[in-house]
Amino acid sequence: MKPMGRDPRILSLAAEVAISPEQNVPVILLKLKEIINNTPFGSSELKKVKQDIYCYDLIQYCLLVLSQDCSRIQGGWTTISQLTQILSHCCVGLEPGEDAEEFYNELLPSAVENFLVLGRQLQTCFINAAKGEEKDALLHSFEIVTDSLFWLLGGHVQLIQNVLRSDHFLHLLQTDNVQVGSTVMTMLQNILQINSGDLLRIEVKTLHSILDEVVFKLLSTPSPVIRSTATRLLLLMAKSHQEILILLRLSACYKGLRSLLNKQEPGTEFSQELRQLIGLLSPKVYQEVEEQKLHQAACLIQAYWKGFQTRKRLKKLPSAVITLQRSFRSKRTKMLLKLSRQKEEEDCRLQLQLQRQRAMRLSRELRLSMLEIVHPGQVEKHNREIEEKSALIIQKHWRGYRERKNFRQQRPSLVEYKAAVTLQRAGSEVSDVISRELHSQAQERLQHYFMGRALEERAQQHREALMARINTNIEQLMKAPSLKEAEGKEPELFLSRSRPVAAKAKQAHLTTLKHIQAPWWKKLGEEARDEIDVPKDELSIELGTLFIGGTKPP
Repeated sequence: MKPMGRDPRILSLAAEVAISPEQNVPVILLKLKEIINNTPFGSSELKKVKQDIYCYDLIQYCLLVLSQDCSRIQGGWTTISQLTQILSHCCVGLEPGEDAEEFYNELLPSAVENFLVLGRQLQTCFINAAKGEEKDALLHSFEIVTDSLFWLLGGHVQLIQNVLRSDHFLHLLQTDNVQVGSTVMTMLQNILQINSGDLLRIEVKTLHSILDEVVFKLLSTPSPVIRSTATRLLLLMAKSHQEILILLRLSACYKGLRSLLNKQEPGTEFSQELRQLIGLLSPKVYQEVEEQKLHQAACLIQAYWKGFQTRKRLKKLPSAVITLQRSFRSKRTKMLLKLSRQKEEEDCRLQLQLQRQRAMRLSRELRLSMLEIVHPGQVEKHNREIEEKSALIIQKHWRGYRERKNFRQQRPSLVEYKAAVTLQRAGSEVSDVISRELHSQAQERLQHYFMGRALEERAQQHREALMARINTNIEQLMKAPSLKEAEGKEPELFLSRSRPVAAKAKQAHLTTLKHIQAPWWKKLGEEARDEIDVPKDELSIELGTLFIGGTKPP
Protein backbone atom coordinates (compact mmCIF):
# COMPACT_ATOMS: atom_id res chain seq x y z
CA MET A 1 0.00 0.00 0.00
CA LYS A 2 1.53 3.31 -1.09
CA PRO A 3 0.87 6.44 0.98
CA MET A 4 -1.02 9.21 -0.75
CA GLY A 5 0.59 11.96 1.40
CA ARG A 6 3.52 11.73 3.76
CA ASP A 7 3.53 12.87 7.38
CA PRO A 8 7.12 13.99 8.12
CA ARG A 9 6.91 12.83 11.75
CA ILE A 10 5.94 9.30 10.77
CA LEU A 11 8.42 9.29 7.89
CA SER A 12 11.30 10.25 10.15
CA LEU A 13 10.12 7.72 12.77
CA ALA A 14 10.00 4.95 10.17
CA ALA A 15 13.49 5.88 8.97
CA GLU A 16 14.77 5.83 12.55
CA VAL A 17 13.27 2.38 13.13
CA ALA A 18 14.83 1.09 9.93
CA ILE A 19 18.38 2.17 10.88
CA SER A 20 18.23 1.51 14.64
CA PRO A 21 19.32 -1.73 16.35
CA GLU A 22 16.66 -4.24 17.25
CA GLN A 23 16.81 -3.61 21.02
CA ASN A 24 16.12 0.11 20.52
CA VAL A 25 13.09 -0.33 18.25
CA PRO A 26 10.46 -0.73 21.07
CA VAL A 27 11.50 2.55 22.70
CA ILE A 28 11.43 4.35 19.33
CA LEU A 29 7.94 3.02 18.61
CA LEU A 30 6.71 4.62 21.86
CA LYS A 31 6.96 7.98 20.06
CA LEU A 32 3.83 6.99 18.12
CA LYS A 33 1.82 7.56 21.32
CA GLU A 34 2.83 11.20 21.41
CA ILE A 35 1.90 11.64 17.72
CA ILE A 36 -1.52 10.03 18.23
CA ASN A 37 -2.25 11.99 21.42
CA ASN A 38 -1.36 15.31 19.73
CA THR A 39 -3.83 14.64 16.90
CA PRO A 40 -7.52 15.57 17.52
CA PHE A 41 -9.62 12.52 18.27
CA GLY A 42 -12.11 11.55 15.53
CA SER A 43 -10.64 13.96 12.98
CA SER A 44 -9.69 13.15 9.40
CA GLU A 45 -6.12 14.02 10.29
CA LEU A 46 -6.05 11.15 12.80
CA LYS A 47 -7.30 8.73 10.13
CA LYS A 48 -4.52 9.95 7.84
CA VAL A 49 -1.94 9.45 10.59
CA LYS A 50 -3.15 5.86 11.19
CA GLN A 51 -3.02 5.12 7.46
CA ASP A 52 0.56 6.42 7.31
CA ILE A 53 1.53 4.31 10.31
CA TYR A 54 0.07 1.23 8.63
CA CYS A 55 1.63 2.10 5.27
CA TYR A 56 5.12 2.35 6.76
CA ASP A 57 4.64 -1.05 8.50
CA LEU A 58 4.99 0.46 11.97
CA ILE A 59 1.97 -1.54 13.19
CA GLN A 60 3.65 -4.71 12.01
CA TYR A 61 6.79 -3.66 13.94
CA CYS A 62 4.71 -3.22 17.10
CA LEU A 63 3.20 -6.68 16.58
CA LEU A 64 6.68 -8.19 16.17
CA VAL A 65 7.91 -6.50 19.35
CA LEU A 66 4.97 -7.97 21.32
CA SER A 67 5.94 -11.46 20.26
CA GLN A 68 9.52 -11.04 21.59
CA ASP A 69 10.83 -11.95 25.02
CA CYS A 70 10.02 -9.24 27.56
CA SER A 71 13.39 -9.54 29.30
CA ARG A 72 15.21 -8.42 26.14
CA ILE A 73 13.11 -5.26 25.70
CA GLN A 74 14.19 -2.01 27.23
CA GLY A 75 11.62 -0.87 29.79
CA GLY A 76 10.17 -4.34 30.26
CA TRP A 77 6.44 -4.71 30.85
CA THR A 78 5.87 -0.97 30.92
CA THR A 79 7.07 -0.65 27.32
CA ILE A 80 5.12 -3.74 26.28
CA SER A 81 1.85 -2.48 27.82
CA GLN A 82 2.24 0.92 26.17
CA LEU A 83 2.90 -0.73 22.82
CA THR A 84 -0.34 -2.75 23.16
CA GLN A 85 -2.16 0.51 23.82
CA ILE A 86 -0.56 2.10 20.71
CA LEU A 87 -1.36 -0.97 18.60
CA SER A 88 -5.06 -1.07 19.63
CA HIS A 89 -5.53 2.67 19.02
CA CYS A 90 -3.87 2.44 15.59
CA CYS A 91 -6.03 -0.52 14.51
CA VAL A 92 -9.37 1.00 15.59
CA GLY A 93 -10.69 3.37 12.95
CA LEU A 94 -8.05 2.38 10.39
CA GLU A 95 -9.08 2.07 6.73
CA PRO A 96 -6.55 -0.35 5.20
CA GLY A 97 -7.72 0.14 1.62
CA GLU A 98 -6.25 -2.43 -0.79
CA ASP A 99 -4.74 -4.55 1.99
CA ALA A 100 -8.07 -5.03 3.80
CA GLU A 101 -8.03 -8.83 3.52
CA GLU A 102 -4.58 -9.13 5.05
CA PHE A 103 -5.45 -6.63 7.77
CA TYR A 104 -8.71 -8.28 8.86
CA ASN A 105 -7.75 -11.93 8.39
CA GLU A 106 -4.13 -11.95 9.58
CA LEU A 107 -3.03 -8.85 11.46
CA LEU A 108 -6.03 -8.39 13.78
CA PRO A 109 -6.29 -12.08 14.85
CA SER A 110 -2.53 -12.10 15.52
CA ALA A 111 -2.87 -8.96 17.65
CA VAL A 112 -5.65 -10.53 19.73
CA GLU A 113 -3.64 -13.69 20.26
CA ASN A 114 -0.53 -11.71 21.28
CA PHE A 115 -2.60 -9.66 23.74
CA LEU A 116 -3.90 -12.86 25.38
CA VAL A 117 -0.43 -14.38 25.51
CA LEU A 118 0.94 -11.21 27.13
CA GLY A 119 -1.94 -11.34 29.60
CA ARG A 120 -1.02 -14.90 30.63
CA GLN A 121 2.65 -13.94 30.99
CA LEU A 122 1.75 -10.94 33.13
CA GLN A 123 -0.57 -13.14 35.19
CA THR A 124 2.25 -15.59 35.87
CA CYS A 125 4.72 -12.85 36.75
CA PHE A 126 2.20 -11.16 39.02
CA ILE A 127 1.50 -14.37 40.94
CA ASN A 128 5.21 -15.17 41.30
CA ALA A 129 6.24 -11.63 42.28
CA ALA A 130 7.18 -11.12 45.91
CA LYS A 131 7.42 -7.36 46.33
CA GLY A 132 4.32 -5.22 46.64
CA GLU A 133 5.59 -2.48 44.33
CA GLU A 134 6.46 -4.99 41.63
CA LYS A 135 2.99 -6.55 41.98
CA ASP A 136 1.34 -3.15 41.59
CA ALA A 137 3.37 -2.39 38.47
CA LEU A 138 2.58 -5.77 36.95
CA LEU A 139 -1.14 -5.41 37.80
CA HIS A 140 -1.15 -1.97 36.23
CA SER A 141 0.47 -3.35 33.06
CA PHE A 142 -2.05 -6.22 33.05
CA GLU A 143 -4.94 -3.79 33.28
CA ILE A 144 -3.45 -1.74 30.39
CA VAL A 145 -3.21 -4.90 28.26
CA THR A 146 -6.84 -5.91 29.04
CA ASP A 147 -8.08 -2.38 28.37
CA SER A 148 -6.20 -2.35 25.06
CA LEU A 149 -7.74 -5.71 24.15
CA PHE A 150 -11.23 -4.41 25.04
CA TRP A 151 -10.61 -1.26 22.98
CA LEU A 152 -9.59 -3.39 20.01
CA LEU A 153 -12.68 -5.61 20.39
CA GLY A 154 -14.93 -2.53 20.58
CA GLY A 155 -13.64 -1.35 17.20
CA HIS A 156 -13.69 -4.83 15.59
CA VAL A 157 -16.58 -6.83 17.04
CA GLN A 158 -15.85 -9.87 14.89
CA LEU A 159 -12.76 -10.55 17.06
CA ILE A 160 -14.90 -11.40 20.13
CA GLN A 161 -15.29 -14.99 18.97
CA ASN A 162 -11.50 -15.28 18.68
CA VAL A 163 -11.20 -14.24 22.33
CA LEU A 164 -13.95 -16.55 23.63
CA ARG A 165 -12.56 -19.55 21.73
CA SER A 166 -8.97 -18.99 22.85
CA ASP A 167 -7.44 -21.31 25.45
CA HIS A 168 -5.35 -18.41 26.79
CA PHE A 169 -8.52 -16.51 27.72
CA LEU A 170 -9.90 -19.58 29.52
CA HIS A 171 -6.64 -19.89 31.49
CA LEU A 172 -6.86 -16.21 32.39
CA LEU A 173 -10.41 -16.78 33.65
CA GLN A 174 -9.40 -19.82 35.75
CA THR A 175 -6.94 -17.92 37.94
CA ASP A 176 -7.35 -17.97 41.70
CA ASN A 177 -6.01 -14.48 42.18
CA VAL A 178 -8.69 -12.05 43.18
CA GLN A 179 -7.39 -8.99 41.35
CA VAL A 180 -6.57 -10.77 38.07
CA GLY A 181 -9.79 -12.77 38.15
CA SER A 182 -11.88 -9.67 38.81
CA THR A 183 -10.20 -7.85 35.93
CA VAL A 184 -10.76 -10.75 33.51
CA MET A 185 -14.42 -11.21 34.48
CA THR A 186 -15.04 -7.45 34.20
CA MET A 187 -13.52 -7.53 30.72
CA LEU A 188 -15.75 -10.52 29.82
CA GLN A 189 -18.83 -8.67 31.12
CA ASN A 190 -17.94 -5.62 29.01
CA ILE A 191 -17.39 -7.82 25.96
CA LEU A 192 -20.80 -9.48 26.38
CA GLN A 193 -22.44 -6.07 26.72
CA ILE A 194 -21.00 -5.18 23.32
CA ASN A 195 -22.25 -8.33 21.59
CA SER A 196 -23.62 -11.21 23.64
CA GLY A 197 -24.64 -13.22 20.58
CA ASP A 198 -21.10 -14.49 20.06
CA LEU A 199 -21.37 -16.46 23.28
CA LEU A 200 -23.68 -19.00 21.61
CA ARG A 201 -21.50 -19.27 18.49
CA ILE A 202 -18.60 -20.88 20.30
CA GLU A 203 -18.31 -24.60 20.98
CA VAL A 204 -20.50 -26.14 23.68
CA LYS A 205 -17.47 -27.44 25.53
CA THR A 206 -15.92 -23.97 25.72
CA LEU A 207 -19.23 -22.45 26.82
CA HIS A 208 -19.55 -25.05 29.61
CA SER A 209 -16.00 -24.31 30.73
CA ILE A 210 -16.74 -20.58 30.99
CA LEU A 211 -19.97 -21.21 32.89
CA ASP A 212 -18.28 -23.68 35.22
CA GLU A 213 -15.57 -21.20 36.07
CA VAL A 214 -18.02 -18.35 36.72
CA VAL A 215 -20.28 -20.53 38.90
CA PHE A 216 -17.24 -21.89 40.76
CA LYS A 217 -16.00 -18.38 41.53
CA LEU A 218 -19.48 -17.39 42.69
CA LEU A 219 -19.91 -20.28 45.09
CA SER A 220 -16.40 -21.08 46.35
CA THR A 221 -14.51 -17.79 46.42
CA PRO A 222 -14.62 -15.96 49.75
CA SER A 223 -13.82 -12.61 48.18
CA PRO A 224 -16.97 -10.44 47.87
CA VAL A 225 -15.46 -8.64 44.87
CA ILE A 226 -15.12 -11.89 42.94
CA ARG A 227 -18.60 -13.07 43.94
CA SER A 228 -20.16 -9.75 43.05
CA THR A 229 -18.47 -9.69 39.64
CA ALA A 230 -19.36 -13.35 39.02
CA THR A 231 -23.00 -12.72 40.01
CA ARG A 232 -23.34 -9.79 37.62
CA LEU A 233 -21.64 -11.76 34.85
CA LEU A 234 -23.85 -14.84 35.35
CA LEU A 235 -26.99 -12.69 35.55
CA LEU A 236 -26.03 -10.95 32.31
CA MET A 237 -25.45 -14.29 30.56
CA ALA A 238 -28.79 -15.71 31.83
CA LYS A 239 -30.75 -12.63 30.81
CA SER A 240 -29.15 -12.41 27.40
CA HIS A 241 -29.74 -16.02 26.35
CA GLN A 242 -32.56 -18.33 27.36
CA GLU A 243 -30.46 -21.31 26.33
CA ILE A 244 -27.97 -20.52 29.08
CA LEU A 245 -30.80 -20.06 31.58
CA ILE A 246 -32.28 -23.43 30.63
CA LEU A 247 -28.84 -24.98 30.88
CA LEU A 248 -28.39 -23.62 34.38
CA ARG A 249 -31.87 -24.83 35.34
CA LEU A 250 -31.84 -28.37 33.89
CA SER A 251 -28.25 -29.45 33.50
CA ALA A 252 -27.01 -32.05 35.98
CA CYS A 253 -23.77 -30.10 36.37
CA TYR A 254 -25.64 -27.21 37.99
CA LYS A 255 -28.12 -29.23 40.03
CA GLY A 256 -28.80 -27.52 43.34
CA LEU A 257 -27.44 -24.19 42.11
CA ARG A 258 -30.55 -22.32 43.27
CA SER A 259 -30.38 -23.78 46.79
CA LEU A 260 -26.66 -22.93 47.05
CA LEU A 261 -27.37 -19.38 45.95
CA ASN A 262 -30.04 -19.08 48.64
CA LYS A 263 -27.40 -19.94 51.27
CA GLN A 264 -25.27 -16.95 50.32
CA GLU A 265 -24.92 -14.27 52.95
CA PRO A 266 -27.77 -11.74 52.79
CA GLY A 267 -27.19 -8.02 53.04
CA THR A 268 -24.12 -7.98 50.80
CA GLU A 269 -23.51 -5.39 48.10
CA PHE A 270 -24.53 -7.79 45.34
CA SER A 271 -27.66 -9.09 47.09
CA GLN A 272 -29.95 -7.40 44.58
CA GLU A 273 -28.24 -9.09 41.60
CA LEU A 274 -28.24 -12.35 43.54
CA ARG A 275 -32.00 -12.16 44.14
CA GLN A 276 -32.58 -11.50 40.46
CA LEU A 277 -30.47 -14.53 39.56
CA ILE A 278 -32.36 -16.73 42.05
CA GLY A 279 -35.66 -15.45 40.66
CA LEU A 280 -34.59 -16.39 37.11
CA LEU A 281 -33.72 -19.91 38.27
CA SER A 282 -37.08 -20.42 40.04
CA PRO A 283 -39.57 -22.91 38.50
CA LYS A 284 -42.16 -20.24 37.77
CA VAL A 285 -39.75 -18.15 35.83
CA TYR A 286 -38.49 -21.29 34.15
CA GLN A 287 -42.03 -22.14 33.07
CA GLU A 288 -42.43 -18.63 31.66
CA VAL A 289 -39.11 -19.03 29.90
CA GLU A 290 -40.25 -22.36 28.46
CA GLU A 291 -43.50 -20.79 27.24
CA GLN A 292 -41.57 -17.94 25.77
CA LYS A 293 -39.25 -20.40 24.11
CA LEU A 294 -42.21 -22.29 22.67
CA HIS A 295 -43.68 -18.99 21.51
CA GLN A 296 -40.42 -18.08 19.82
CA ALA A 297 -40.26 -21.53 18.22
CA ALA A 298 -43.83 -21.09 16.92
CA CYS A 299 -42.91 -17.65 15.61
CA LEU A 300 -39.84 -19.15 13.93
CA ILE A 301 -41.92 -21.91 12.30
CA GLN A 302 -44.47 -19.34 11.16
CA ALA A 303 -41.67 -17.15 9.81
CA TYR A 304 -40.23 -20.05 7.81
CA TRP A 305 -43.70 -21.03 6.55
CA LYS A 306 -44.54 -17.44 5.59
CA GLY A 307 -41.17 -17.13 3.90
CA PHE A 308 -41.85 -20.31 1.94
CA GLN A 309 -45.28 -19.02 0.94
CA THR A 310 -43.84 -15.64 0.00
CA ARG A 311 -41.12 -17.21 -2.15
CA LYS A 312 -43.74 -19.41 -3.77
CA ARG A 313 -45.88 -16.37 -4.54
CA LEU A 314 -42.85 -14.50 -5.83
CA LYS A 315 -42.21 -17.27 -8.33
CA LYS A 316 -45.75 -16.87 -9.60
CA LEU A 317 -45.52 -13.09 -9.49
CA PRO A 318 -44.69 -12.48 -13.20
CA SER A 319 -47.76 -14.38 -14.43
CA ALA A 320 -49.87 -12.83 -11.68
CA VAL A 321 -48.65 -9.38 -12.64
CA ILE A 322 -49.48 -10.03 -16.30
CA THR A 323 -52.95 -11.26 -15.34
CA LEU A 324 -53.45 -8.28 -13.07
CA GLN A 325 -52.32 -5.88 -15.79
CA ARG A 326 -54.61 -7.54 -18.32
CA SER A 327 -57.54 -7.37 -15.91
CA PHE A 328 -56.78 -3.77 -15.02
CA ARG A 329 -56.49 -2.71 -18.66
CA SER A 330 -59.72 -4.51 -19.53
CA LYS A 331 -61.51 -2.90 -16.62
CA ARG A 332 -60.08 0.48 -17.53
CA THR A 333 -61.17 0.05 -21.17
CA LYS A 334 -64.68 -0.90 -20.08
CA MET A 335 -64.80 2.02 -17.71
CA LEU A 336 -63.61 4.45 -20.42
CA LEU A 337 -66.16 3.00 -22.85
CA LYS A 338 -68.89 3.37 -20.24
CA LEU A 339 -67.85 6.94 -19.54
CA SER A 340 -67.80 7.76 -23.27
CA ARG A 341 -71.25 6.26 -23.67
CA GLN A 342 -72.54 8.20 -20.70
CA LYS A 343 -71.03 11.34 -22.18
CA GLU A 344 -72.63 10.65 -25.56
CA GLU A 345 -75.99 10.00 -23.90
CA GLU A 346 -75.63 13.18 -21.90
CA ASP A 347 -74.76 15.11 -25.05
CA CYS A 348 -77.76 13.61 -26.85
CA ARG A 349 -80.00 14.45 -23.92
CA LEU A 350 -78.73 18.02 -23.88
CA GLN A 351 -79.18 18.31 -27.63
CA LEU A 352 -82.74 16.98 -27.38
CA GLN A 353 -83.43 19.37 -24.55
CA LEU A 354 -82.05 22.24 -26.61
CA GLN A 355 -84.09 21.14 -29.61
CA ARG A 356 -87.21 21.00 -27.47
CA GLN A 357 -86.47 24.42 -26.06
CA ARG A 358 -85.91 25.79 -29.56
CA ALA A 359 -89.13 24.14 -30.77
CA MET A 360 -91.05 25.57 -27.83
CA ARG A 361 -89.52 28.98 -28.46
CA LEU A 362 -90.41 28.81 -32.15
CA SER A 363 -93.91 27.64 -31.30
CA ARG A 364 -94.36 30.53 -28.90
CA GLU A 365 -92.96 32.97 -31.43
CA LEU A 366 -95.37 31.62 -34.05
CA ARG A 367 -98.23 31.94 -31.61
CA LEU A 368 -97.24 35.50 -30.80
CA SER A 369 -96.92 36.36 -34.50
CA MET A 370 -100.32 34.77 -35.18
CA LEU A 371 -101.79 36.73 -32.27
CA GLU A 372 -100.42 39.89 -33.81
CA ILE A 373 -102.01 39.02 -37.15
CA VAL A 374 -105.35 37.87 -35.74
CA HIS A 375 -108.01 40.49 -35.18
CA PRO A 376 -108.49 41.40 -31.49
CA GLY A 377 -111.99 40.06 -31.61
CA GLN A 378 -110.69 36.64 -32.74
CA VAL A 379 -108.08 36.25 -30.00
CA GLU A 380 -110.45 34.60 -27.58
CA LYS A 381 -111.67 32.26 -30.27
CA HIS A 382 -108.11 31.43 -31.27
CA ASN A 383 -107.16 30.66 -27.68
CA ARG A 384 -110.23 28.50 -27.30
CA GLU A 385 -109.31 26.54 -30.43
CA ILE A 386 -105.77 26.03 -29.12
CA GLU A 387 -107.12 24.83 -25.80
CA GLU A 388 -109.45 22.43 -27.57
CA LYS A 389 -106.58 21.06 -29.68
CA SER A 390 -104.42 20.72 -26.57
CA ALA A 391 -107.23 18.95 -24.75
CA LEU A 392 -107.69 16.64 -27.74
CA ILE A 393 -103.96 15.82 -27.77
CA ILE A 394 -103.96 15.14 -24.02
CA GLN A 395 -107.06 12.99 -24.37
CA LYS A 396 -105.54 11.13 -27.28
CA HIS A 397 -102.35 10.34 -25.30
CA TRP A 398 -104.34 9.41 -22.22
CA ARG A 399 -106.66 7.12 -24.17
CA GLY A 400 -103.68 5.55 -25.89
CA TYR A 401 -101.99 4.95 -22.52
CA ARG A 402 -105.22 3.56 -21.08
CA GLU A 403 -105.84 1.27 -24.06
CA ARG A 404 -102.25 -0.01 -23.97
CA LYS A 405 -102.60 -0.64 -20.27
CA ASN A 406 -105.88 -2.47 -20.79
CA PHE A 407 -104.37 -4.44 -23.64
CA ARG A 408 -101.45 -5.55 -21.44
CA GLN A 409 -103.92 -6.57 -18.77
CA GLN A 410 -106.15 -8.38 -21.28
CA ARG A 411 -103.27 -10.03 -23.10
CA PRO A 412 -103.48 -13.30 -21.12
CA SER A 413 -107.23 -13.46 -21.83
CA LEU A 414 -106.59 -12.70 -25.49
CA VAL A 415 -103.99 -15.42 -25.66
CA GLU A 416 -106.44 -17.83 -24.05
CA TYR A 417 -109.16 -16.73 -26.50
CA LYS A 418 -106.89 -17.23 -29.49
CA ALA A 419 -105.86 -20.61 -28.13
CA ALA A 420 -109.55 -21.54 -27.69
CA VAL A 421 -110.33 -20.37 -31.22
CA THR A 422 -107.43 -22.38 -32.54
CA LEU A 423 -108.60 -25.44 -30.64
CA GLN A 424 -112.17 -24.96 -31.81
CA ARG A 425 -111.05 -24.43 -35.37
CA ALA A 426 -108.99 -27.57 -35.22
CA GLY A 427 -111.81 -29.47 -33.50
CA SER A 428 -114.77 -28.62 -35.82
CA GLU A 429 -114.81 -28.21 -39.57
CA VAL A 430 -117.15 -25.70 -41.29
CA SER A 431 -119.05 -26.78 -44.40
CA ASP A 432 -118.71 -24.98 -47.75
CA VAL A 433 -122.26 -23.62 -47.64
CA ILE A 434 -121.78 -22.05 -44.25
CA SER A 435 -118.44 -20.61 -45.34
CA ARG A 436 -120.05 -19.00 -48.41
CA GLU A 437 -122.85 -17.55 -46.31
CA LEU A 438 -120.35 -16.12 -43.86
CA HIS A 439 -118.33 -14.69 -46.74
CA SER A 440 -121.41 -13.04 -48.31
CA GLN A 441 -122.41 -11.59 -44.94
CA ALA A 442 -118.92 -10.20 -44.43
CA GLN A 443 -119.00 -8.63 -47.92
CA GLU A 444 -122.37 -7.01 -47.25
CA ARG A 445 -121.22 -5.60 -43.93
CA LEU A 446 -118.05 -4.30 -45.53
CA GLN A 447 -120.03 -2.64 -48.34
CA HIS A 448 -122.42 -1.13 -45.84
CA TYR A 449 -119.46 0.21 -43.84
CA PHE A 450 -117.87 1.84 -46.89
CA MET A 451 -121.18 3.41 -47.97
CA GLY A 452 -121.77 4.83 -44.51
CA ARG A 453 -118.24 6.15 -44.45
CA ALA A 454 -118.77 7.99 -47.76
CA LEU A 455 -121.97 9.60 -46.41
CA GLU A 456 -120.16 10.65 -43.27
CA GLU A 457 -117.40 12.23 -45.32
CA ARG A 458 -119.93 14.19 -47.39
CA ALA A 459 -121.73 15.36 -44.26
CA GLN A 460 -118.40 16.40 -42.75
CA GLN A 461 -117.53 18.37 -45.87
CA HIS A 462 -120.93 20.03 -45.76
CA ARG A 463 -120.43 21.00 -42.12
CA GLU A 464 -117.01 22.43 -42.87
CA ALA A 465 -118.49 24.48 -45.75
CA LEU A 466 -121.20 25.86 -43.50
CA MET A 467 -118.63 26.73 -40.84
CA ALA A 468 -116.50 28.51 -43.44
CA ARG A 469 -119.53 30.48 -44.68
CA ILE A 470 -120.43 31.47 -41.12
CA ASN A 471 -116.86 32.57 -40.39
CA THR A 472 -116.85 34.65 -43.59
CA ASN A 473 -120.11 36.34 -42.69
CA ILE A 474 -118.83 37.09 -39.20
CA GLU A 475 -115.65 38.64 -40.58
CA GLN A 476 -117.63 40.79 -43.03
CA LEU A 477 -120.02 41.92 -40.33
CA MET A 478 -117.16 42.79 -37.98
CA LYS A 479 -115.42 44.78 -40.67
CA ALA A 480 -118.62 46.54 -41.83
CA PRO A 481 -119.07 50.19 -40.79
CA SER A 482 -122.11 51.48 -38.96
CA LEU A 483 -125.15 52.79 -40.85
CA LYS A 484 -124.29 56.34 -40.02
CA GLU A 485 -120.87 55.99 -41.62
CA ALA A 486 -121.89 53.69 -44.46
CA GLU A 487 -122.00 54.95 -48.00
CA GLY A 488 -124.62 54.26 -50.59
CA LYS A 489 -123.20 51.11 -52.11
CA GLU A 490 -121.91 49.41 -48.94
CA PRO A 491 -125.32 48.03 -47.83
CA GLU A 492 -125.68 46.44 -51.21
CA LEU A 493 -122.73 44.26 -50.44
CA PHE A 494 -124.77 42.40 -47.83
CA LEU A 495 -127.50 41.75 -50.44
CA SER A 496 -125.11 39.91 -52.67
CA ARG A 497 -125.88 36.24 -53.33
CA SER A 498 -122.22 35.50 -53.81
CA ARG A 499 -121.58 34.76 -50.12
CA PRO A 500 -121.94 30.99 -50.57
CA VAL A 501 -119.58 31.27 -53.46
CA ALA A 502 -117.10 33.12 -51.28
CA ALA A 503 -117.53 30.51 -48.55
CA LYS A 504 -117.00 27.71 -51.03
CA ALA A 505 -113.98 29.48 -52.46
CA LYS A 506 -112.51 29.93 -48.99
CA GLN A 507 -113.21 26.30 -48.17
CA ALA A 508 -111.63 25.18 -51.42
CA HIS A 509 -108.69 27.41 -50.72
CA LEU A 510 -108.16 25.92 -47.25
CA THR A 511 -108.60 22.39 -48.63
CA THR A 512 -105.98 23.08 -51.29
CA LEU A 513 -103.58 24.47 -48.69
CA LYS A 514 -104.04 21.41 -46.47
CA HIS A 515 -103.56 19.14 -49.47
CA ILE A 516 -100.37 20.92 -50.42
CA GLN A 517 -99.00 20.87 -46.86
CA ALA A 518 -99.88 17.21 -46.33
CA PRO A 519 -96.99 14.65 -46.51
CA TRP A 520 -96.50 12.76 -49.73
CA TRP A 521 -97.38 9.38 -48.31
CA LYS A 522 -100.91 10.60 -47.56
CA LYS A 523 -101.45 11.48 -51.21
CA LEU A 524 -100.73 7.97 -52.51
CA GLY A 525 -103.79 6.44 -54.13
CA GLU A 526 -105.82 9.63 -53.63
CA GLU A 527 -108.62 10.27 -56.14
CA ALA A 528 -110.17 13.55 -57.18
CA ARG A 529 -113.11 14.41 -54.95
CA ASP A 530 -116.43 15.76 -56.08
CA GLU A 531 -117.28 19.36 -55.52
CA ILE A 532 -119.48 20.25 -52.61
CA ASP A 533 -123.03 21.02 -53.62
CA VAL A 534 -124.55 24.05 -51.93
CA PRO A 535 -128.35 23.91 -51.50
CA LYS A 536 -130.36 26.65 -53.24
CA ASP A 537 -132.25 27.66 -50.07
CA GLU A 538 -128.90 28.60 -48.51
CA LEU A 539 -128.18 30.92 -51.43
CA SER A 540 -131.49 32.79 -51.12
CA ILE A 541 -130.91 34.71 -47.89
CA GLU A 542 -132.99 37.81 -47.40
CA LEU A 543 -131.61 41.10 -46.26
CA GLY A 544 -133.77 41.11 -43.16
CA THR A 545 -132.09 38.03 -41.84
CA LEU A 546 -128.64 39.68 -41.85
CA PHE A 547 -127.10 41.58 -39.03
CA ILE A 548 -126.18 45.12 -40.15
CA GLY A 549 -123.34 46.74 -38.23
CA GLY A 550 -124.31 49.85 -36.31
CA THR A 551 -128.00 48.92 -35.86
CA LYS A 552 -129.92 46.93 -33.33
CA PRO A 553 -132.40 44.21 -34.21
CA PRO A 554 -136.08 45.19 -34.00
